[in-house]
Amino acid sequence: MAANNKLILVLLSLLPHIIFSSVTARKDYVTKSYVDSWCRTTLYQNLCVRSLSRYVRSSAMQNPQDLARFALKASLYRAKYTKAFLLKEVTNLETLRPKYYAVVHDCLTQIRDSVDQLSLAIAELDRVNRRGGKRQVDLEWHINNLQTWTSTALTDAETCVSQFPGRRMSKLKATIKGKVKNVEETTSNALAFIEHYAAARYRARLRP
Repeated sequence: MAANNKLILVLLSLLPHIIFSSVTARKDYVTKSYVDSWCRTTLYQNLCVRSLSRYVRSSAMQNPQDLARFALKASLYRAKYTKAFLLKEVTNLETLRPKYYAVVHDCLTQIRDSVDQLSLAIAELDRVNRRGGKRQVDLEWHINNLQTWTSTALTDAETCVSQFPGRRMSKLKATIKGKVKNVEETTSNALAFIEHYAAARYRARLRP
């Protein structure tokens, strides 16, 4: 009898944890489904899901604004990683492989600008959400900034990728192209989410 009572007490003590885990799992499932559905509207759907998966546990992933923010963060993360890789490589190439130096240096310049533009876009998104964009002209100005800076970051990455045409290339060039291509694609997805966010904000202003 005493053993049964102890078992009941143990089970009761575990009950809150079981309920919490169940609720958390349900929230994660709902968030993941939400992300998956929106990622299907982007050009790079699988990459979209993978790049946003690290943010799925965030309770904030609930609307176009959150998707735009996390997509920009994912793109900025990739851009910063690629920038660090290129910076390391260009330092070595200057003396060891000078014929590659100019191309990689130009690419580094482009990705540095991508990092700057994406950082500006994230700050602008936070700014418009903080201020609310109460006047139509203010909202349009903020949205235009978001679109311009993200588009510029995308163009930077595309320009870098274009410097490595074809399939036959050295291992180093293939590695660089792959990393920059990843920046290009995540930024393309981020731009798609910004368009969704802009449409949602404009629709909200039209409601009576």
